[in-house]
Amino acid sequence: MSGTSKTAWATLAALLLLPLISMTVIPFYDTSEPRYAEMARLMAQSGDWITPWFSPGVPFWGKPPLSFWAEALSMKAFGVTEFAGRFPSWICLLLTNAILLTGLRALRGPQVALWTVIIYSTCALTYISSGAVLTDPFLALGTTLSLVSFAMAVQPCGLALTIPGDQSGETTDAKHKRQTAWWSYGFFVGLAIGLLAKGPLAVVLSCAPIFVWYVLNRKRVSLAASLPWSKGLLLVAALSLPWYILAEIKTPGFLDYFIVGEHFRRFLDPGWAGDLYGSAHRRVYGTIWLYWLQASFPWGVLMVAVVFGAMRSARLRSAVRSVAEDPLFSYWLTGALFTPFFFTFSANILWTYLLPSLAGLSILIAMLTIEVCKRFASLEGKLLSAAVVVPVAALVFSTIVWIDPDLRNTERSLVRYAMQSDEPSLPLLYLSKPPFSAQFYSHGRVQETTQSHLKHAVDDGTPFYLAIPKEQQDVIARIFGQSPSIIFSNKRYLLVKASKNQR
Repeated sequence: MSGTSKTAWATLAALLLLPLISMTVIPFYDTSEPRYAEMARLMAQSGDWITPWFSPGVPFWGKPPLSFWAEALSMKAFGVTEFAGRFPSWICLLLTNAILLTGLRALRGPQVALWTVIIYSTCALTYISSGAVLTDPFLALGTTLSLVSFAMAVQPCGLALTIPGDQSGETTDAKHKRQTAWWSYGFFVGLAIGLLAKGPLAVVLSCAPIFVWYVLNRKRVSLAASLPWSKGLLLVAALSLPWYILAEIKTPGFLDYFIVGEHFRRFLDPGWAGDLYGSAHRRVYGTIWLYWLQASFPWGVLMVAVVFGAMRSARLRSAVRSVAEDPLFSYWLTGALFTPFFFTFSANILWTYLLPSLAGLSILIAMLTIEVCKRFASLEGKLLSAAVVVPVAALVFSTIVWIDPDLRNTERSLVRYAMQSDEPSLPLLYLSKPPFSAQFYSHGRVQETTQSHLKHAVDDGTPFYLAIPKEQQDVIARIFGQSPSIIFSNKRYLLVKASKNQR
């Protein structure tokens, strides 16, 4: 990439800044984003930094609090806005890229490092997650730190890795031993981040590549000597265990639900009915691989095309073989593929589960890209142009949403219409359970009502705003005694105003 490095760096900078546009203009669409954003808002409002609350009085046991801590602090700093809720995920992307750039520069040189962060940043799932209120970017930050840290730490254990292009013949074992000493503890810090972001799953995802690599290289390296295991595990316990203890003390039952329910029943039972906060996602076994293609687009598709092309092209075969000869190939490959393998026989899945796998995949694709470009020099610019596919598509979507924000299920416009009207203090009632976006945008002021309570409210004559599901217009006409005047509508609801002279 020597001839286009400046272009590559400029492209990367622009691609990292583009999500800030989407973060600002796209409203929260139900259900996941506004649900997590509302829990962060409640945390910031209540000052309860131990238990995330699903709603007032209902503790959220589904996830640890790291993402909610970050989002609540962001809201305290920037206000209760979409940007504030999404900003920590973008910071996670920058930190993850910094880890990849620093580690891969030492391990494989600046070209691999730069290609890795370009590929990682522009995978569809990475790019979308960097501007969304999710727990997964925090998990990916932790698993990536552990992934890269272990690779850096094992260099002095006999791998004798060399930096491509280094004419001195000096190994990274000798050249970077002092510089990379702190990475030994970075592995354990990554575990702690994962435990506070997603739970024990982070340990499984981080240790699987080590296990596979060690099995294949046990004669060359001592696993016991590769990391400071005793001090490191104490560090993990010191950073993560206090919250787990406090959470169980504050809301007894948390550990049973979170450890057993969320980490076993959720994945082993396709129709798990124990989910307290949503519904199970029933998918055909193996669907995770379709999600993998979507999550890694366009790079995963390109890598598959190169691998298949190697069956017919000697030059592509040579490129693939060169990557496969890398001393850490099995380690990166396991990091890339263990997550989809892990969820292959689980029906209750989401595509966001694949985010931790994209770091290892990006490293492999970066090494393969460089090898391919050595043999097909004209492809470098074309491959770099692939990096803009997902960001441009996201920018187009953001423009469409900016013009018409109610294309999907969101209550932002309806709530703002009611709250910014001539009588903003009037109650806003929903003739259904209020969507999470309505709760977030109203700062928790919306209320649920039923047909019987609504009839009493109408008879009482107290004015209020009412959001009616579109399919229940006839019910409201009977309660009001006439068809109410619609003052606003969105995709799901009609907004009416009940006044004293309504009947």
